[in-house]
Amino acid sequence: MTNSPIKQTPHLAPATAAQSDHQLRSPKSNRGLRKLQSAHQLSSNYAALNSPSLISQQRQQQQRNTSSSHNNQAPQIPPLPALSSHHRTRSNSDAVVPNAPNNAAATKRVAASRKIAPNQNPREELEGLVRQGPQGDVPAELSRLRHLVLCEGLYADSDGMSQIRIYVWLILLNAPAISTDSYLDLIRRGASPAYSKIRNDTFRTLATNPLFKRRVSEASLIRLLNAVAWKLHDAKVEKLTEPTMVNAANERGSPELQHASPIIKHAQGPPTTTATDGSEAGGTEPGIYVQGMNVLCAPFLYAARSEAEAFVAFHGFITKECPGYVRGAMDGVHRGLALVDKCLAIVDPKLSSYLQSKHMKAELYAFASVLTMCACTPPLPEVLQLWDFLFAYGPHLNILCICAQLVIMRETLLTSPSPTKLLRSFPPLQAKLIVEITVSNLRKIPADIYEELVHHAE
Repeated sequence: MTNSPIKQTPHLAPATAAQSDHQLRSPKSNRGLRKLQSAHQLSSNYAALNSPSLISQQRQQQQRNTSSSHNNQAPQIPPLPALSSHHRTRSNSDAVVPNAPNNAAATKRVAASRKIAPNQNPREELEGLVRQGPQGDVPAELSRLRHLVLCEGLYADSDGMSQIRIYVWLILLNAPAISTDSYLDLIRRGASPAYSKIRNDTFRTLATNPLFKRRVSEASLIRLLNAVAWKLHDAKVEKLTEPTMVNAANERGSPELQHASPIIKHAQGPPTTTATDGSEAGGTEPGIYVQGMNVLCAPFLYAARSEAEAFVAFHGFITKECPGYVRGAMDGVHRGLALVDKCLAIVDPKLSSYLQSKHMKAELYAFASVLTMCACTPPLPEVLQLWDFLFAYGPHLNILCICAQLVIMRETLLTSPSPTKLLRSFPPLQAKLIVEITVSNLRKIPADIYEELVHHAE
């Protein structure tokens, strides 16, 4: 008897439950399930994308309700497809809804018109003034800003860095807004006439201050000073070539012919300076660079968040607040030194007499402090805090701040047989104490001396 094919086939035992479960959980089965799930999601997404709009579905539902109103049971409303489950949210710039209110603009208007609470934190109030701007009376808001700077100060970390300091300075200096391209155009012009003198000074700018060296590079300082030099040079050339009207006729002709010709103007007499470098200029002519501007520029670069911000603040400061400090003759600095002697004699006659007896005039020990607004005296965070006060109430008060530093050293100076050694370098700044002494001594200054203080740097 021959064996049938069925009998020759090996006998397969029935699959147990564990084996069936193992087969279902094989990698191939999992991949198959994932493919099915992906296909299902794609099909559902495709159906959702190609489904009628919500308004069309509502109209269809109303029609169905109307047609089947005679039935006792209303048909069940099918659920609307979820359109946002697998898609990103549309951004505000993707589409504009007609006649829709601008919620963002409305929110800004509400925030800007919000009044400051009487019990608000001073720090929050100060930041609100800077971010939102004045809320009506501009002089009153500026007065409030100055008061907050004086009484509360600007919040800063241990390195003196503050997020709003440069903006407070720009507001208090009334600095104009400029585009970054304007600053870049000045840099692209290359080396200014004062470039060599700038390079001779920048490498030693606050050389022993690790905070400044870590944050501000020499290249940044060179770019900024060179751009300011070009800006001052352009203003100087424009002033020399601007039209001038002569009131009476002379040997050169009638007043109508003596207008804006630079040839006629220079023929009338040589200018007060012929030097291209502002450090060698003299008289009342504006210079483009003087030694010490590098130290005066350093705190702006340290506090600013960009070179363009530092540029507009520094340029506005030296051209509006202390133009006499950057002239070739530095006449403003010398007037300030004379005022140091005058004010010290008023606030502390005994100390002034003692220094005069030792032939210690301010020209010998306070030149750098007057020229750099005390930026030459460390530490740098204290310099920034002192500048907050000076920009709020006037850089002319730097003269009284120098007197305050001398008052702090009073006992040491009076007991020293040689105060010259002590005054070669001032002790570390204590901005808060200096401001307190300055405000206290301000009441002792006569009106005529104070008027000299206000105008000495012009």
